[in-house]
Amino acid sequence: MDLEETRLPGIGLRHDFVTAQGRRVGVVSQRSGARELVIYDPLDPDACQAVITLTGQEGEVLAELLGAPRVVERLARLREQIEGISTEGLLVAEDSPFAGRSLGDAAIRTRTGASVVAVFRGGELIASPRPDFVFQAGDRVVVVGTEDGVHAVAGLLADG
Repeated sequence: MDLEETRLPGIGLRHDFVTAQGRRVGVVSQRSGARELVIYDPLDPDACQAVITLTGQEGEVLAELLGAPRVVERLARLREQIEGISTEGLLVAEDSPFAGRSLGDAAIRTRTGASVVAVFRGGELIASPRPDFVFQAGDRVVVVGTEDGVHAVAGLLADG
C-alpha cells in the first residue's frame, strides 16, 4: 500500500492512501497537534466527503486502536534493517521495583541508553509513554536500543 505524504506550509502534513475498496482516506496532522480524518469523495478525489476533526489526544487514541499490531511489525523490520539495534518486549513483574512507579523515576534512557517506545497493557497499546506514565505489574514494555542496553533495561525492571 502506498502512503502519500504532502507538506502543507503553515499547517502541517497530510498523509493519504487508497483502501483496497478504492476509497481515498487521509489524515491532516496540524502543528498544533490536532488531526483531521478526511474521507474523500469517490467521484471527485480532490473533494472531501467527510472531515472529522480530532484533538491531539483523540488522534493518539485512534492511532493506538488502529496501529497496535503494526508497531511490533515495524520494530521487527527496523531490527532487520539496522545492524546493532535490538528490540524487546519486557514484562514488569509483580515484584519489580518499578511496578507502581513512573517512567521518569526509572530513568531508563539515562541509565541504559535504551528507550521505551511503547507499553502493552491489557491488550491496549500505549505508544511513546510520557515520563509521568506509571508502570503496572503485567505491563509489557517495548524497548529499543543496543543489545547491551536492552539487557540492562531487563535487569533494571527486575532488580532496580
